[in-house]
Amino acid sequence: MKEKILFGFVVVLSLLVIASIAGAQEEQWLQYHNEREADRIVGDMTSSRPAPVSGKPQDVQLPQFKTAAPYFAKWSTPMVDSGFLWMALDRTSESGPWDQLYIDSNTDGRLDDETAVAAHRTEGSSTYFGPVKVVFEIEDGPVSYHLNFRVYSSNNQVRQVYAYSGGWYEGEITVDGRKMYCMLIDYNANGTFNDTSSEPGGCDRIRVGKKGTRDTGYVGKYIEVDKTLFRVDIARDGAFVKLAKAEDVTFGNVRVPETIAEFSAGGENGLFTRKPDKGLVSLPVGRYRVNSWSIERTDEKGMKWQLQGRYVSQRGSFEVTEGTETSLEIGEPLRASLDVRQNGDNFEFSKVLRGSLGEYINLIRAGRDVRDLWKMEGKNKEGTFAKLYPMPDQ
Repeated sequence: MKEKILFGFVVVLSLLVIASIAGAQEEQWLQYHNEREADRIVGDMTSSRPAPVSGKPQDVQLPQFKTAAPYFAKWSTPMVDSGFLWMALDRTSESGPWDQLYIDSNTDGRLDDETAVAAHRTEGSSTYFGPVKVVFEIEDGPVSYHLNFRVYSSNNQVRQVYAYSGGWYEGEITVDGRKMYCMLIDYNANGTFNDTSSEPGGCDRIRVGKKGTRDTGYVGKYIEVDKTLFRVDIARDGAFVKLAKAEDVTFGNVRVPETIAEFSAGGENGLFTRKPDKGLVSLPVGRYRVNSWSIERTDEKGMKWQLQGRYVSQRGSFEVTEGTETSLEIGEPLRASLDVRQNGDNFEFSKVLRGSLGEYINLIRAGRDVRDLWKMEGKNKEGTFAKLYPMPDQ
């Protein structure tokens, strides 16, 4: 009898160990980092822009300001029930820069219990703050988040506030039995790391691969790692990720011109890069926006040239459905025009080169951007003056 009891105990213990290992594989935890220059260190970050106002908010307890006319702004975040946190800008001198910042760092709806954050740098019309710590209360307990700010002012008034994420998550994870490195980036600086959207600016960013890679994808339903499709689940606060091989995914076809060598599109499904096969690519069904395309050619001297289209407007939105083929008119022909502006007694000239969807165009020769290809010749009526001028990008 004793032997049977002991055997049963060993079996239960083994099952607990297996369950523990399986649980660890499901939630892969990452480490949080914060830096003053996070946007430069990490890249792939943009700013949110809280609108500054001079009117004092009602029903908000305020600190004793040094200036008679402080400015206020709401930093938007879904991490609090109100959807935003109050900020205030003060200055130590009525004629000086806006060098003091208050933010509701404990999310209690008050500013009078906050300590002013001093600007760490003043440069021209801008003052810089951060990383400024904010603590969110979530179901699992308090979570720290950091923000960096740039405050632009002119004529003694605050004109614009730029808020950047000051923190990110990164760490080693296991993907299909292989050790890889993962980084999560709060692209839109709203305090969360799992935002998905059909608009590129509304998607957070994820990197999976070798440590230090700059290959960045959109946070979405899926992520491709070494041509294998995985479903991805990201904690709202960015603390962990879950990856599982995607099964039973429905695909549709997209048709692009056969001159397109590479094509990428993103949306709520994530970001996908494809090399078309005679103009045909396959994507999971869903809504997308063209992210980029490229055309490659070699001239008679063996020089390799590449034409790239990027930053596509809303006209590049499309839908992939099962059993149908979606056609996209991207690539050539391009639209070139001349922009002329008068600045006092002078005229300023610049070229404008766009794709059919309004995308910006880069021309690359032997791996380098071409900056000296476009020129303009200026002449006077008498024919006594003629000169070639380089054409800057607009």
